[in-house]
Amino acid sequence: MTPNPIPAIPRDVGAPAMPKRVLAVLGQTATGKSALAIALAGRYDGEIVNCDSTAVYRGFDIGTDKVPAEAQRGIPHHLVDIVEPTAEYTAAQYARDAAAVLAGIHARGRLPILVGGTGFYYRALTRGLFPGPGRDAALRERLRAIGRRRGLEFLHLMLARVDLPSAERIQRRDEMRIVRALEVFFLTGRSLTAHFAETVSPLAGWEVTAIALTMPAADLVPRLARRVDEQFGRGLLDEIRGLLARGVPEDAHPFGGLVYRQALEHLRGARDEAATRQLIVRENRRYARRQLIWFRKEANLVWFRGAGESAGTLEQVTRALDAQLWRGPRRDSGAAAP
Repeated sequence: MTPNPIPAIPRDVGAPAMPKRVLAVLGQTATGKSALAIALAGRYDGEIVNCDSTAVYRGFDIGTDKVPAEAQRGIPHHLVDIVEPTAEYTAAQYARDAAAVLAGIHARGRLPILVGGTGFYYRALTRGLFPGPGRDAALRERLRAIGRRRGLEFLHLMLARVDLPSAERIQRRDEMRIVRALEVFFLTGRSLTAHFAETVSPLAGWEVTAIALTMPAADLVPRLARRVDEQFGRGLLDEIRGLLARGVPEDAHPFGGLVYRQALEHLRGARDEAATRQLIVRENRRYARRQLIWFRKEANLVWFRGAGESAGTLEQVTRALDAQLWRGPRRDSGAAAP
């Protein structure tokens, strides 16, 4: 019997290729993810890749807390300000763009650090999205007509009946995503969640290390209130007025996001500024709860309780990365999934 041939030894066998590795800094809003990511990028020679669904839009700066250039410490930030506010930018497009950016960072010999709180973007990148059926204009209009007649809450309840996981991750006023999820169900007879379970990740072959930040509500709510006050103090309303003056329509997708939606309603006369600030804090608190629910379902996240800008949190995270996640047996060094 002829033995199997011995494979040729690669010429560069003495210099193994650097593994494709990405670090993700995820978690609840206002926990200091960006500050932690910048510190980690400095320590591990990294570049930052945005994972926030509103920060991709140009001109929407204050309400998304984009890190100003002077605070970036010279660390490259990718996938920020990449599309116009009137463009439709999907999670599938994000996954393609992010995978290409990560590959470029890896090719430069640096560590990609994914940062943000949009769980759907993270899942699209790390698990993939199915191509989906094409748009059905007639069906979409029928669904929108139901929403106009009976309210978006009713459409959201329809979605919850056929695809509860999607209803849990999609905000009750996000008409575009609610309609798309229902459209997929009615066209295919299967939920988005069922389709997602069969997809392939654009990062197949990559080593993904993911950490997540959280903190008790008693600590988070005051941070949310301070951030909202800072956003108004930095000129949030003037930013919105400027966008409108430039011709960005009120129904542009980023205007439907947190902070911008409530502030735009204030400018229309829906409520005074004090009530608007309070509403934004409440809505952000609800969003933080949804983020916690979402990220709890992600496998292999290592949780840390504390503010990302604190020295204590940075020390815990770097100790975990140095000694446990990358260089040895994996153990729980931070907090269990809350």
